[in-house]
Amino acid sequence: MASKVYFTDFRCPPGVNQIQKLQKLIMAAGFNTIDMEKKLVAIKMHFGEPGNLAFLRPNYAKAVADLVWKKGGIPFLTDCNTLYPGSRKNAPEHLAAAFENGFSPLSTGCQVIIADGLRGLDEVEVPVVNGEYTKTARIGRAVMDADVVISLTHFKGHECTGFGGALKNLGMGCGSRAGKMDQHNNGKPVVSTHLCRGCRLCSKECGQDAISYDERGKAHIDPEKCAGCGRCIGRCNFDAISNRNANANDVLDCKIAEYTQAVCHGRPCFHISLVMDVSPYCDCHGENDTPIVPDIGMYASFDPVALDQACADAVNAATPNRNSLLGDNLADPDFAPTGDHFVDTTPASTWRAGLEHAEKIGLGTCDYELVTIK
Repeated sequence: MASKVYFTDFRCPPGVNQIQKLQKLIMAAGFNTIDMEKKLVAIKMHFGEPGNLAFLRPNYAKAVADLVWKKGGIPFLTDCNTLYPGSRKNAPEHLAAAFENGFSPLSTGCQVIIADGLRGLDEVEVPVVNGEYTKTARIGRAVMDADVVISLTHFKGHECTGFGGALKNLGMGCGSRAGKMDQHNNGKPVVSTHLCRGCRLCSKECGQDAISYDERGKAHIDPEKCAGCGRCIGRCNFDAISNRNANANDVLDCKIAEYTQAVCHGRPCFHISLVMDVSPYCDCHGENDTPIVPDIGMYASFDPVALDQACADAVNAATPNRNSLLGDNLADPDFAPTGDHFVDTTPASTWRAGLEHAEKIGLGTCDYELVTIK
C-alpha cells in the first residue's frame, strides 16, 4: 500500500512566506494527529559544519518547534557527535558550531541538546527489529529518551550514500560514536603508495590515529585502528586513498536503514525534508559546492522510506545545474551517464540498496502517493 507524501514548492506570492508554507504542509501531512501533550519531542537535524552554508536555516527549525509548543509538547533540537575530526566531535564544540550557525534557544525557541553527551559515549543499545546486519544499534541517549521524534532534513547529495535524506539524518545522525563506527566498519580505505605525495593531510582528518608514514613519507592505514569513516578519502587531493570493499556502500546504506528502524520503532515519528541547496556532499564538510539541481520544494510524511524515494525521484527528474559537479561530469566526453543524478555525481554510491533494505525490514515503503499542497 502506497504511503502519502505531501509536497509544496518554494514559490511564494506577496503576503505568503516559506515558513507559513512549511507549517501548512506539516499540518496537512497529519502532524496535528500526534499526541504531544507534555511529551518531550526531539527534532533531529544537522547543525552544519562551520564554513558550510548549505545547511537548513534556523528559521525552519523554529517553525517546527513552534508547532510542537502549540500542541503542548516540549521540543528540543538534537544531533549526535561526529566520528571524524572537525567542529562537532564533542558536545562543547558541537554546541559552539550550532550557535555559530544560528541554532540557539533565542533563534529557534527551544533548547539544543547533543544527544550522545560530552564525548559521544552516552548511548542506549536498542534492538533492531528484523535486523540482518545489526542486531542492536547504539543510539544517542537523548534521542531514545524522547517521546516523539521529528526528523527535519536537508536533502542533499552524499559522497558515500548518494544522498542524505531522512534515513541518513536518523540512522547515521542518531548513532553514538560507537554506533557510527558500527555502521562504517565494513569498508576500510587503503593507500596506493605510488600516488601518495606524502602531504600528510589525510592524517589530520583521521580521528583514530590510524595513519602513519614510512621512510619515504608514504601513508599507510592500520585497518585495526581505522573506523572506516572515509574522511581521508575525501581529503586526499591525489586520489591515493580508496575503498576497495566493493559492497561497502551497499552495507553502509543497509546499516543506516537498520539504525533508523531502531530510532523509529514503537513511538510516533514524523519526517520533513527540504530539497534545496542540493550540494553534492554532506553538510559535514566545512564547505559546500554548487547545488547539482535547482531548489525543488518541501516534503513531509509519516513514512521515511517513501519520503526519501519521493525526494530522490524529484531530484532525478530535475534539470542538472551546468555549473556543478554533476554538470562537470555530464560534460566530460569520457563520462558514461546513467541517468541517475546521484550516481552520476558520485559513481560509487548505491543509494537504492538502502531504500530497498528499509522496505524489506518493514521501516516503510518505496511506493508513494504525492499530495501537492498549494
